[in-house]
Formats: sequence, structure tokens, C-alpha cells
Amino acid sequence: MRKILIVDDDQKTRTLLKTYLEKNQYEVGLAHNGEAFLAEFNRYADELSLVILDVMLPDTDGFALCKTVRRRSNVPIIMLTASSDETDRVVGLELGADDYISKPYSPRELLARIKAIHRRTGMDNAAAPRFYRFVGFTLDTVERTVTDPRGEIVALTGLDFQLLKYFVEHAGDILDRNVLCEETRGRDAGPMDRFLDVQISRLRLRLNDGGKQPLLIKTVRGAGYVFSADVSSSNV
Repeated sequence: MRKILIVDDDQKTRTLLKTYLEKNQYEVGLAHNGEAFLAEFNRYADELSLVILDVMLPDTDGFALCKTVRRRSNVPIIMLTASSDETDRVVGLELGADDYISKPYSPRELLARIKAIHRRTGMDNAAAPRFYRFVGFTLDTVERTVTDPRGEIVALTGLDFQLLKYFVEHAGDILDRNVLCEETRGRDAGPMDRFLDVQISRLRLRLNDGGKQPLLIKTVRGAGYVFSADVSSSNV
């Protein structure tokens, strides 16, 4: 269950976050004020894995909403604040928020906070399927193995496996270099950093996807990489 409810009075922000989070496999509900948020929350409370509350809203504030949510649910809460005063952050945390982000922020930063909360609460593990299958290969997220179409285990390093797992989880999405570096090494790619290119070349060879025109992991010039195979997932 990875359904997120966001309340923010800025339409551009809402649209940007919805698009970005849906690309990262989250279901997203939106509200433009407190009244709309509470209507959505009352409707979907038992299905939500996280809520994101803007502190400043036209009809109420995020603190009041935070108190209302906490009276009914233990769902994780992230507060968004435009204030540089730490008072807002302290108040939010004291009311039961799990994290806060100061505006302006990047969608990538918000995504990292969401993932961290889901990891801590075990929601990502509960929601994620165990097996991913593509062109005869099977990736097992529990055993952390990959078998080829003949049923033989593919020799992968830990970084190889982590990179492939991220690719299959986001099959069809164009993934930029910084995102991939963060997933494998926890930091952005530098302008002269060739580590990722070497790692992807090695992974292609392990999957017999080498040559001038790879079929599985394709380079998108000027944008990043995309895993182009059809991927299915299951728990059996």
C-alpha cells in the first residue's frame, strides 16, 4: 500500500508532485485546502501510507490538520513549511509529524524523505513484490539473486543487483544519472564521474545485453537510461 495524500494550495506544486511521485510507483491523492483534504482523508484513511501537509493553507493550517489526523490515525506525516523559523518545525513534530521539509525543496528530496519513512515503517517491504520477471530472467528480491532463462544464477555484485532491481522497478521510465548514482552510491554523479557508465556496461554484459544496440538497458542521449523490457511482478 503506497497511497499518498497531499494538501497544498499551489496548483503547480500539486501537479508536479503528483506527476513525479506517480512515476516512482506511488498512488497520489490531492487536495487544495483543509476542507478538501479532510474529505479525502475521511474517505481513504485506511488506505493511506503517508500524508503531506502544507503548513500555510487558505482555510486552515497544517498544524490543525496534523492534530486531526493524529486523533484518528498513525499514518506517517510530512510537513511542508515556507518558514525558516525552527518554531514551525518543532510544533509540527510535537503534534505528531514524522518529518518536515522547508520550502523551496526539490521533488527528489521529498521522494527521499518518503522512502526513508516507508523503510522505517516497513511499508516498502510490505508493498513490494518478491519476484520480477523479464525476457526469461527472474529477479528475487528476498534471496537477492537473478536467474537466467536456463535457470542458472547470474553472477552479480551487490551494486549490480541494486542497480538492476531499481531498473526493473522503474521499467519504461527514463532515469537520469544522478538518480541512479543516488540509488547505488548515495550521492549525485559528478561531471567527470564514469563509475555509473562502467557499472551499467558490466551489468549489460552479465545479462548478455552487450553490443552497440542493447535491448534491455538503453541509453537515452542527454537524458539517462531506460530499462525497455516488459517486466511482470508477483510474490510467487
